[in-house]
Amino acid sequence: MRILSTFLLSLCLVLTTGYSAPPQGVPRDTGDSTSNRYILIDLWKRQLFLYEGDRVVKQYPVAPGREQHPSPIGEWVITYKSTDWGGGFGTRWLGLNVPWGIYGIHGTNLPHTIGQDASHGCFRMFNEHVEELFSLVNTGTLVIVDGPLPRRDEWALKTLVRGDKGSDVLLVQNRLRASGYYEGPVDGIFGYGLEAAVKRWQRDMNWEVTAQISWREYLELGLVE
Repeated sequence: MRILSTFLLSLCLVLTTGYSAPPQGVPRDTGDSTSNRYILIDLWKRQLFLYEGDRVVKQYPVAPGREQHPSPIGEWVITYKSTDWGGGFGTRWLGLNVPWGIYGIHGTNLPHTIGQDASHGCFRMFNEHVEELFSLVNTGTLVIVDGPLPRRDEWALKTLVRGDKGSDVLLVQNRLRASGYYEGPVDGIFGYGLEAAVKRWQRDMNWEVTAQISWREYLELGLVE
């Protein structure tokens, strides 16, 4: 069994680093090179790509989250820039608006980990690389994280219930919103609105109404195959 990841730019659009044109939702060419830039982080390749329109202008290796602390898949925005985050975060910090935790792109005092799944969910870079990236992007820059869901086999799939948070919840929100059942924020937080949407969907499927996302729901939503 393989978990399918979804690129959350346009409800159910799936992207890869091989596309030749920018996906829906990314900055378009306005003549201002800074405003046209966005970041794509490929968790399979452990690479960060800086795009300007449809052109890759920079590429850097990264260390994303390890299995126990997966990096957040989805579409985020840089909300905070700091040159003094300190400690093991290296010389620069680019904070992301992930609603269920503190995640960012940052430097490191463990450069030997770059290229491995080694962080607690953030994206480590060599200090000289993150310093360069820091100078090339502004707050408000789109950051797209593409990769596999953290749970990769049938038995490890978590049953999702109200109160859960994470990329798997975000993908469920995305699918139910695309099908018209969910109208709330796609924020990775399993709240009352998503619970009600799951119940409505389960009734329409003539299933037992559990208000939970288990193996059956993952299959029907196309999140596993």
